[in-house]
Amino acid sequence: MNRGAVIPVIAIDGPSASGKGTVAKQVARALGWRYLDSGALYRLVALAAIESSVGWEDAARLAEIAGRLDVRFEGEEIWLAGRRATDAIRTEACSIGASRCAAVPAVRNALLDRQRRFREAPGLVAEGRDMGSVVFPDAALKVFLTASAEARAERRHKQLIDKGIPANIQTLLRDLQERDARDAERPVAPLKQLPDARLLDTTRLTVDEAVAQVLGWYRERAGAA
Repeated sequence: MNRGAVIPVIAIDGPSASGKGTVAKQVARALGWRYLDSGALYRLVALAAIESSVGWEDAARLAEIAGRLDVRFEGEEIWLAGRRATDAIRTEACSIGASRCAAVPAVRNALLDRQRRFREAPGLVAEGRDMGSVVFPDAALKVFLTASAEARAERRHKQLIDKGIPANIQTLLRDLQERDARDAERPVAPLKQLPDARLLDTTRLTVDEAVAQVLGWYRERAGAA
């Protein structure tokens, strides 16, 4: 039996700070499904690499870290090697490091099966950059969620300031633009909208509007199945 036909997946891909995490969480909550933040896994690899002084060019060591990652997700909390890492992985250093790690094919391979194991009944909402193209190519619904670089920089700036972390909006904008280029140009699983993915630009949408659109698309797709 095709497992994908039994356990549906909504794959939400898009660039950094586009709001896909917030939207994916709320869609999962509305449907009563599991939620996968694939970016958190790459951030965890980056955090472990930083703490072990492993360089971004050391593909073998990064893949080793990814392969033996001792991580646990408990609701909103994330644990690495038995200690809370929820806030530590949200720093800009980890954000940039995650993008570097994600460009390493061996790291992506090491995390592939771990991500697919999140697929459990009654369904999964997975967000990242290659959820629809590589991890769950048979997803029931694929969404490419984006926003202008300026809007995303403003959102990231607000998130950091609200957490008491100093941030410069121009620096954030430059970092986002550089990450967009790096993610789109990497040779393995580049960030792009798939032909069968629905485009959702959230630049001028509220979170509730974006969530409603994704739910509407899924129910439309499920009703036609």
